[in-house]
Parts: sequence; C-alpha cells; structure tokens
Amino acid sequence: MSIVSIILALLIFSLIVIFHELGHFLLAKRGGIRVNEFSLGMGPTLLSKQIGETRYCLKLLPFGGSCMMEGEDGDYETEEEAGGEALPQAGAAYGAENRAPGEPPAYSFGAKSVWTRISVVAAGPIFNFILAFFLALFIIGSIGYDEPVLVDVMEGYAAEEAGMQAGDRIVRMNDKNIHVYREVSTYVQFHQGETVTVTYERDGEQHTVVLEPRQGEDGSWLLGFRGSGIRTKGNILQTIYYSAYEVKFWISTTIQSLGMLIGGQVGADDISGPVGIVNTIGETYEASRQDGAFYVWLNMLNMSILLSASLGVMNLLPLPALDGGRLVFLFLEVIRRGKKVDPEKEGMVHFVGLMLLMVLMVFVMFNDFRNIL
Repeated sequence: MSIVSIILALLIFSLIVIFHELGHFLLAKRGGIRVNEFSLGMGPTLLSKQIGETRYCLKLLPFGGSCMMEGEDGDYETEEEAGGEALPQAGAAYGAENRAPGEPPAYSFGAKSVWTRISVVAAGPIFNFILAFFLALFIIGSIGYDEPVLVDVMEGYAAEEAGMQAGDRIVRMNDKNIHVYREVSTYVQFHQGETVTVTYERDGEQHTVVLEPRQGEDGSWLLGFRGSGIRTKGNILQTIYYSAYEVKFWISTTIQSLGMLIGGQVGADDISGPVGIVNTIGETYEASRQDGAFYVWLNMLNMSILLSASLGVMNLLPLPALDGGRLVFLFLEVIRRGKKVDPEKEGMVHFVGLMLLMVLMVFVMFNDFRNIL
C-alpha cells in the first residue's frame, strides 16, 4: 500500500464525507436549526475556527465527519445558557418568551416540524447521489458512455450457437433493460449459471435467443460474447441522461450486492472496508498511471462515483445510528400523527446500533488486512 494510494484515498474520502455532511448542514441552516459544529474527521481536534454560531473543525482521524446540530440528540442549550447571543436569526425571531418551560428552543433540531427534520436527515445521502451525478457528468462528457455492443463471439459457447455476431447490440437480458455494457457483465456476475433470454438488435431489427451459460477454464460462467468497450459521446441531453444512469447503475449494484450478502451468496472475504478500498484505489492508480494523468484522474473520479453512491445507499439502510435508522423514527412520528418516540429510548437504540457498527468496522478492517497480507 503506497503513500500515493493513501493520499488519493484520503482525498476521495474527504470529498465524499464533506459533501454528505454539507447536505445535512445546508438543510439545517435552511430550516433555522443551529449547527454547533461542522467537522471533517474524527477524534481529537487539530484545527478549528468559530464562524458565527458554528465551529468548523479538522480532526485527527481522516475518516468520517459530523454536522452537530443543536438538540439533535435530545439535549439542547437553554436560552439562559446561550446568553441569547448564540441564537441564529431564524431562531431568535420566535422569541424566548414564546417558549414554555422545558420546551426545546426554536432553533433546535427537535423544535422543527417532522418534515423539516426528515429533509435534514435525508439530505446527507441525497447529496452523495448529487455528488456522484456531477462527477459522472465530467466522465461521460469527457469520454462518453459504454455501449452494449459486442466485439467478439466466442467459439463453442451459447452465443455462437444462437447465431449472435460481433456488432450486435444487447437491449434486454430476461426482464432487465440494458443501456450500458457494464450492466451485461454485472447481470452475468449476479446470475451465475442461470439461463438467460437475451434480446439484441441487428440492422434495426430485434432478435431474441435463449442462452445457456457454460463454465470457462477458470470456472466462471460464460455466455460466449465480449463487449466492445466502445464509448460514445452524445449531445448535452444524452450526457445528462447517461450521467444520471451511471448513478442509478451504482445504486442498483450496491443494493444487489447487499441482497447477495444477506442471501449468503457473498462471503466475508468479499467484504471491503476502508483499508480494502485504499488498497483498491492504489491498484487502480498503478494500473492506469501508465496511460497518463488524464486516465488516472478519470479512474479516481469513477472510484469516487462508486463510493459516493454506495455511501448514500448504506446510509439510507434502516439501521440504528445511520441516517436511515433516524428516518425510521421520524416516519413513525408521521404515522403516529406527530407523537414522538421517547427520545431516551430512541437514543438508546442508536447507541446500541453505533456500538454494533463499531464492532462490524473492526471485523471488516481485520478482514481487509487478512486479504491484503
């Protein structure tokens, strides 16, 4: 694991985390919620600066970040403790005299409407998807999208026997529409050994064949064709469309991978954490740097799209301590017509969830080191 790969990984992680927390931050500000601290990293503070009501921090451990809002965990500073000076204009406009004893101040997270709180919590993952989209715009705008066109049909496999040829464009596999060639590869990977009904286009006409996969010399299941790797640069609307589709592809791939993990189709050795990701980034860098700085840049952006979209999906999982877990309690409040779940009980659930996530993180990091070594 080289120094370069570690630096690149830190830059990518920092970009993704900052954008995630920026989503929470901007929606909190828009909703009149006081943000006490906005930080990059975890652990002891290295640098910090107070600007207005918010302290901006850089912390020692270069993983994670936070947007700490007033009253987010159920605790809040009283008007008297704040001395009236820390109130943002949005909160001060309500006036302390309009608040009953024990009621959270107007600028706290808990005082806002449930839909405001939902928007603040959901903004982090949504901003990850937005970041992935803008990064995809750069890649698709620079080199285009990969068309699902065949460059070769392998002798002795189902595709050749069914009459498929180089130049055929795959449009559907079973009930899944195909837009880019990576979807073909992913579909075969996620449906190892399964018979596939393939619809392809040739000379403007569509044909449908049923392909029975066969195992190659390395044990992998093959349908018997290879993609061209052709990338097509489209107009502005096509660039926007395929950039959005790039994000959708990685979201779908992450969800499918989670489904395989739950279903036992993916083992512990296939799970990667931060250490494994750093190693993958290093391998990608080494493989692409001989092609020049531009392709290193594109590959790092592609890794950022994958990680940003995956982080967005993972954070929306309905698990305690994650944004998705917090959204579960907020939607319960909507269903209960504004009746909140006891903050102490919710806090305990999130605390237990956080501890379990920390244990899982230790396991994943141990697994990463074992796989690398």
